[in-house]
Amino acid sequence: MEFRDVILRRRTTNGPFEPTPVSLEHQHRLMEAASRAPSHFNSQPWRFVLITDDTLRETISEIAGRTMGELMGGGRFFSRYKKYFRFSQAEMDERRDGIFIDQLPGPLKPFIKQVFSPLGAKLMNKLGVAKTLGKDNEKLVAGSPLLLAALLTKEEYRKEELSGFYSLLGMGMAIENIWLTTVDLGMGIQFVSTPMEFPDAWAEIGSLLHVPDDLELIALYRLGYVKEGSKRPTIDWTSRHRKRLDQYVFRDTCLSPEPDPQEDA
Repeated sequence: MEFRDVILRRRTTNGPFEPTPVSLEHQHRLMEAASRAPSHFNSQPWRFVLITDDTLRETISEIAGRTMGELMGGGRFFSRYKKYFRFSQAEMDERRDGIFIDQLPGPLKPFIKQVFSPLGAKLMNKLGVAKTLGKDNEKLVAGSPLLLAALLTKEEYRKEELSGFYSLLGMGMAIENIWLTTVDLGMGIQFVSTPMEFPDAWAEIGSLLHVPDDLELIALYRLGYVKEGSKRPTIDWTSRHRKRLDQYVFRDTCLSPEPDPQEDA
């Protein structure tokens, strides 16, 4: 596979993975890829926890499902993230960013544009959408053969110093290396984000992983081999649109957008 193809095929996997355990060889290849990322003065501030223990994954999946239900049911999700959602193909084609909710339960489809209003939130709660999403998320995480916790050393991750920014930048590049390697290995990956929305839940995961005082838990991901032709979640979205060149690239100064080759054609 050409490197450009790997980049273009990079995806976030919203659906389930194959139950097949991720081989130790592939786990180590993911870690090798992370280790090759650049870092401030070669500080390599990242640390990772490979989570394959069944009991531990089940406990983390319960936390992920619970926090998803709480996030959706409390209205926090809609008020915080509504700017990223698109509700029509035309809007997605124009903006070419965010995520397009293209799969919803039948009763919700007529109300898709009102989903972020107070009335919409009440309707979703009444229809049990938050509970459905929570259960779906718990199943997805529990069914992921590999969970990956990403941490930073507090020696480098000093939020009040420039090194803190550099360490986060390095972590991002290490994760991207992992993400691209999943393409090469026939795997998928998804950010398990909802526990981070609740400090108590995030601390609970840190406690489960026995994170020491000199490390900070930064992110959690689920990984596995991609399941071909799998059923999509009850509520799902797509995010494959990318901005045109003239929407994010400039020539010489920010006054001159770079013409998009497709537009010129």
